[in-house]
Amino acid sequence: MKTNAWIYYSIAAALFWGVWGVVAKLISEDVNPYANHVLFTVGMLFTLPLVLGKIRKEKPIRKGVIWGIVSGILAVTGNVAVFQAFSSGGLAAIVIPLTNLYPLVTIGIALLVFKEKLNWLNGIGILLAIPAVIMLSGQSLLFDNPADFIKNIGLNSWLIFSFLALFFWGVFSAAQKITTNYISAEWAYLAFVVSSVFISVGFIAIGKVSFDFSQKTLLLGSLAGMLNGLGVLCSFAAYKAEGKASQVTTIAGALQPVFTIVLAIAFLSEKINYIEIIGIFISILAALALSYEKK
Repeated sequence: MKTNAWIYYSIAAALFWGVWGVVAKLISEDVNPYANHVLFTVGMLFTLPLVLGKIRKEKPIRKGVIWGIVSGILAVTGNVAVFQAFSSGGLAAIVIPLTNLYPLVTIGIALLVFKEKLNWLNGIGILLAIPAVIMLSGQSLLFDNPADFIKNIGLNSWLIFSFLALFFWGVFSAAQKITTNYISAEWAYLAFVVSSVFISVGFIAIGKVSFDFSQKTLLLGSLAGMLNGLGVLCSFAAYKAEGKASQVTTIAGALQPVFTIVLAIAFLSEKINYIEIIGIFISILAALALSYEKK
């Protein structure tokens, strides 16, 4: 099996996002998503020294910087859409599995717009990854009671917001690939952070952010932001290392919940059901299949 740097960057992104998932759980009930984003932004600022050295040596292409900023806007818009889905009465058992299918959007763009080519084993990897992501969502209503799952789906506002989140996150991953066609992963990440800063300022300006959280929440939120930022940086690096959008986003999307679940079991004493156990094994198989490239 031929291996490339993009595979390791993709796995690293999944690992950082997986640890982020555990840390984010610790403060999920203490702040709203807007304050959460501000804390994430603060955390990402601490990661900038990792890229400043490379940035000083390169002159960026304006088009790449613009796409980097767009990718940040798309990611945050997806986050807000998820919050609106829950605020509009969406059940976590439906919203989370649905929005976690965002790699389908990226795969569609990669195949139809980017004209990416996949071998048959990569195709099997994608087919395995999609159900694995649903299994690892932590919401098993689809498997425990599929009739109830379908009954709760209807054309309403929370479902629309869920699809918007799925769409924006999927396009975000594709925008990352476009960004790295013009500039380095480091410049792409800087552009992403800059857009995050401006959005944070906007949230504060319109009164969406309350600063009455504890010092513990500030520290954990900033740590979560650092982890999220490192995951984004690794995903940019994976795309820059010639990783295909259809492969990078699917591997990261499938393995991220695996890391989150394993760490949650180890440090938060959470339980795991048989569906998630099956999902972990399928995710690993999917990642292996997606990483295969013919010589």
